[in-house]
Amino acid sequence: MPLAGKTAIVTGAGRGLGRAEALELARLGASVVVNDFGRPGRDGSGEASAAPAEAVAQEIREAGGHATAHVGDVADFEQAAELVRLAVDTYGALDILVNNAGILRDRMVFSMTEDEWDSVIRVHLKGHFNTTRFAAAHWRERSKAADGGPVGGRIVNTSSEAFLAGSPGQPNYAAAKGGIVGLTTSTAGALAKYGVTANAICPRARTRMTEDVFAGLEPPDDGTLDALAPEHVAPLVGYLAAPEAAGVSGQVFVVHGGMVAVLERPKVAAKLDTAKEAFTFDELDGVLTPYFAERPRGETFAAVEVLGLKRG
Repeated sequence: MPLAGKTAIVTGAGRGLGRAEALELARLGASVVVNDFGRPGRDGSGEASAAPAEAVAQEIREAGGHATAHVGDVADFEQAAELVRLAVDTYGALDILVNNAGILRDRMVFSMTEDEWDSVIRVHLKGHFNTTRFAAAHWRERSKAADGGPVGGRIVNTSSEAFLAGSPGQPNYAAAKGGIVGLTTSTAGALAKYGVTANAICPRARTRMTEDVFAGLEPPDDGTLDALAPEHVAPLVGYLAAPEAAGVSGQVFVVHGGMVAVLERPKVAAKLDTAKEAFTFDELDGVLTPYFAERPRGETFAAVEVLGLKRG
């Protein structure tokens, strides 16, 4: 029970990945505040409902754990503050924050409306910021009360490989998920002195958010491993939330059934220098145009080899 005595918040935990993560944290001993706004549409539409969050909280309690449901919009600053207060008031402290809540409003960039952009950025990116802001303030105050000692908080954020691949029909989602990576690494640096870690996962899992992506890839019915089951993502979240992961922070992971990959920070793919103060247009055309002509579109951004292309 590596999380015994710990308190966790999991946002968007009424279904899918969030539910699997909440159940895993409870299995490892944590008391869990199960947050979900409960709207039925994956685009955030419909009436809010307490049913999804309460169902997961009840599932945890029936298994012998401790859980409280919270129905609220984490993209609302005050409701996010209320969520953190609920965890602290109910269980005495907050130790783990898992940000998972999100919606989809897919559209090509040339057709996307302002509301489709704003709503996805709001729920994913602002939602991650809001809860992080209040959890971070809580840990900072706890550290002050302990004469500056570490408090050991944990943040696990949910990004996506869409921020790397570009995901052409999801400019809002890809931008939000890229922003979450930046928020994660910044938070990791800011909270390190308090003993708090922050990491991001890019999960591959079959949920209502990804039903289009994995259409046709149904769960196997022969008893073999379902590599896209949300339950295969949850153990990494449990590990990152545990004391054993104190030395892991500012990292980005890709995870699905049977596989965990640690992403590297972007590397320089090619370096060009000029002996003069600045390149001319013709010089850049003479070097960069043939360089990119030799590579498939998008390959260079993901490359890890330093090519050492140099001029001067």
